[in-house]
Amino acid sequence: MTTPPTAAQLAGASWRTSTYSGPQNECVEVADFEGGSWVGVRDTKDRTRPGLTVPGPAWSALVNALNTGTL
Repeated sequence: MTTPPTAAQLAGASWRTSTYSGPQNECVEVADFEGGSWVGVRDTKDRTRPGLTVPGPAWSALVNALNTGTL
């Protein structure tokens, strides 16, 4: 997928949260598109709002930077 997912694709995505997330709805959900070419991100406080999309490699770099403390 060379273009970001559409709003319809975001709405129909298989969203997931971290296993570390609690029941307070204070986390983000992510969804992969086309094998990770794009990643959707949304807030669990209001799942009716549209998610953001970022290129998969950029998402991986962000997660890596957070995990290694380099951000």
